[in-house]
Amino acid sequence: MGGKARRMAMHQSGRRQIGPKKSLGQHWLRDPDVLTSIAEAAKLTSDDLVLEIGPGLGTLTSRLLARAGRVVAVEFDADLANKLPGQFPGKNLEVICQDILQFNPMSLSHNYKIVANIPYYITSKIIQKFSECTNPPSAMVLLVQKEVAERLAASQGQYSVLAVAAQVFYEVELGQVVSAELFTPPPKVDSRVAVLWRRDQPLVPMSERSEFFRVVKAGFSAKRKKLRSSIAGGLRLDKAVVEESLRQIGISLDARAEDVTIDQWRELARHILR
Repeated sequence: MGGKARRMAMHQSGRRQIGPKKSLGQHWLRDPDVLTSIAEAAKLTSDDLVLEIGPGLGTLTSRLLARAGRVVAVEFDADLANKLPGQFPGKNLEVICQDILQFNPMSLSHNYKIVANIPYYITSKIIQKFSECTNPPSAMVLLVQKEVAERLAASQGQYSVLAVAAQVFYEVELGQVVSAELFTPPPKVDSRVAVLWRRDQPLVPMSERSEFFRVVKAGFSAKRKKLRSSIAGGLRLDKAVVEESLRQIGISLDARAEDVTIDQWRELARHILR
């Protein structure tokens, strides 16, 4: 290869387009209006620090940098992490190449916000990590699978472990639905924005939290069964003991886990594990 051809090949290689990796659940959103609305949902000011999870090509990052004082972007894909800083010279952006589940939130200042288009397969783990950590975000604006967003905001009769766990710490609002066709590559289902605002005080105090979640997980362990059966089986208790606790709290013996409110789960944990 001659010198000119070699230089052209190197130039083209430097401009090589990085494609989404299926193994990492990458689906890149390019619609400018949707990206802007996601950033706006976080109500950012120049005083805010934003943690962006999986910035990808930086399309959302650019909107966050325009609104927040500083952005910390955690990207697992080394190719993308290496490329991102060069796209925003002079901006207050820090890019960290790391698995977000290994990231230490204590490295961030208090009251940071999370804004992200996150991979579907780690949604629950991300919400759990940042809900229960010692330095939680004041808000999370997450673009997730539509069904998951709606599950997070569920009310009595539709609760899940994920909904209970999130709502103990956050007030959940639903944002816009985002069609699958707006992503590259398109996922199999539509997405939706979920906005989580941190409560001043969690609905379950730290002193009760371990027992509370132990009972909740037992209650949802056999979702098709009635609550009295799933809790008795999950906690290895006599069903009569569980039934008596349900009666004292005023929960129907025919109730299922999705029917129980957070306050009722608290009372149930106190009765059963006292």
